[in-house]
Amino acid sequence: MRIKSLLLYLCLGIIMNSCIQKEDPNAECDILACYVEGDILKMDPRIENDRIFLMVKPSVDLANTDLILSFELTPGATIDPPSGTPRNFANPQTYVVTSEDKKWQKTYTVSCSTDGITTDYSFEHFELNSSKKYYVFYEVVNEQKQYIWASGNSGYALVAPKADPKAYPTVPYDFGKVGNCLKLETLSTGLMGQMAKMPIAAGSLFIGEFIAADAMLRPLQATRFGVPFDFIPVCIKGSYKYKPGTKFIEKDGSENPDKVDSFDIYSILYETDENVKYLDGSNFLTSPNLISIARIKDEDKVVSEEWTNFSVYFKTQPGKTIDLEKLKAGKYNVSIVMTSSINGNLFQGALGSTLLVDEVELVHL
Repeated sequence: MRIKSLLLYLCLGIIMNSCIQKEDPNAECDILACYVEGDILKMDPRIENDRIFLMVKPSVDLANTDLILSFELTPGATIDPPSGTPRNFANPQTYVVTSEDKKWQKTYTVSCSTDGITTDYSFEHFELNSSKKYYVFYEVVNEQKQYIWASGNSGYALVAPKADPKAYPTVPYDFGKVGNCLKLETLSTGLMGQMAKMPIAAGSLFIGEFIAADAMLRPLQATRFGVPFDFIPVCIKGSYKYKPGTKFIEKDGSENPDKVDSFDIYSILYETDENVKYLDGSNFLTSPNLISIARIKDEDKVVSEEWTNFSVYFKTQPGKTIDLEKLKAGKYNVSIVMTSSINGNLFQGALGSTLLVDEVELVHL
């Protein structure tokens, strides 16, 4: 009986040992979060694919100050230089993340700016992301790049990995009102998008950040609007051309011949606090933190191949005021949002709807 028991335990041990094997090393090499030592940031670090943007308080002398950054990485990954290494960010610095299995590496560029955002946008500054898949827009202030613009291009890359950079929903266009302009186009997301009930991808560009990791499961939360703004916005103005597509697609992928697509351009100002760091696609119009909004009216939207000027004034929400002390302390965020399909966030729009935008200005006091 004892021999049988010993044999049974031996067999169980062999089975358990064969079932509980060590997992393969992680192949991911991403920065999940970035932290900066000291109270020097005007907003949380913006992480987008292979880039981190830090908006630093103007009292910081970047030329003569070393910043200490630490990072949260995917499990098992390492970073060089290591977290906690003092570095000077008068110019952008790079960090290399290596996966746990040592087979993959990813280079992140970290840039800093002590200046407030510019309020004139001509869409002349753009570049391909590190993988050369899609375009990224940025602004230049005092010779420093400011990566304040975001789009859903990184999300589109998941469903169309082989698309040409010029065939993405948000791209630069050579024939602007002055020089280049912004081109936003509503495109199909193919079979993968249809299966996820996300059959279209509207071209969009907004001040804020896009969290690609949330794009499939929490698409409305993937768009985080706004950066700190120290002024009182008065109106937003600029020029556009618009042509709606002819095939309107509902969220379930069906075609609706009775619907005509439309675009959207708006700007919002909202207050931040301990609980609300940003507004996203789910609450940008309903949040109690919303202070004012400037949004082009439906009756003012023109379908035309000629450049059409627009000028929209901010409307303060009922019961809301701007606290000048909070404004000075950087407690308000502003965003500008432009899209080729007004319901693109709900995955409804006409394929081929195209919005060109140029020479935008955020007028302020």
